Amino acid sequence: MTRLLSIGTYGEADTKALDEMGARFVPDLDAACALDDAARADVTAIAFKGSGSFDDAAMDRFPGLGLIANFGVGYDAIDVEAAEGRSIAVTNTPDVLNDDVADLAVAMWLMQGRRMLQADAHVRSGTWAEGTPFPLNRKVSGGTAGILGLGRIGYEIADRLAAFKMDIHYWSRSPKKTPGWTYHADPQSLAADVDFLFVAVVGGPETENLVDGRLLDALGPDGVLINISRGSVVDEAALLDRLERGALAGAGLDVFADEPRADPRFAKLDTVVLQPHQASATHATRGAMGQLQRDNIAAFFEGQDLLTPVV
Repeated sequence: MTRLLSIGTYGEADTKALDEMGARFVPDLDAACALDDAARADVTAIAFKGSGSFDDAAMDRFPGLGLIANFGVGYDAIDVEAAEGRSIAVTNTPDVLNDDVADLAVAMWLMQGRRMLQADAHVRSGTWAEGTPFPLNRKVSGGTAGILGLGRIGYEIADRLAAFKMDIHYWSRSPKKTPGWTYHADPQSLAADVDFLFVAVVGGPETENLVDGRLLDALGPDGVLINISRGSVVDEAALLDRLERGALAGAGLDVFADEPRADPRFAKLDTVVLQPHQASATHATRGAMGQLQRDNIAAFFEGQDLLTPVV
């Protein structure tokens, strides 16, 4: 009997720990749904590491399913309404990754503004040694930063930026308790008032293309976009158009619309910093995420309250 099914590719430590919990392993959701009827009927909990859209049709393949434990804070690949309608609990792994994600957001902001990738190449190529100075670049501290989505991660980004003497503005569905940061009732107003816009909203249909051409135009030709949320939040065609014609100063992107296939037009731009969706990718944080996922699974099997329920 397989009560626990693990979907996705895990590291050695997480694989060992899930194996000790009696998990059966499949590489992706298609392989999970292709299991025979008896195997699927036995599954009561799934350790899910985002591969495919876990929709109502997929849930129907597991008649005894009671828990989908997601690896990661973002759970937009899971149809939570369908899960709730079937009395399937969904958990995620929030908080443990906040620091790493916020750190990378600030790092991309610094790298983009101070042109650190280009400066590194300037030294490595020997150009500096030949007597050619590196061009002056942009001062980033002391400016105005906007946080699009002041949740757990957004707050951590803002807190870090405050140490850079930044004037902090933010948008969220309602005002939050802050150390005096400026609230905006709509994203458009936020973008129009800041130099740097950090995207930290959740993914999913409600935020798809939230950062569209109109918002990018409000950010303006001196504006910089930093995205560590989901690629779906940004209209990539609109972003590329404005980057290519200089209607936006630059971007730092850890996420893309069609991962892992970033649009090749990005690679031709020297005003962008590109990362392979690795904001939470440190040994410590990925270990903590795996542990929290398993703790939720253990609580479910033991009939205890889930630690981080989404529904």
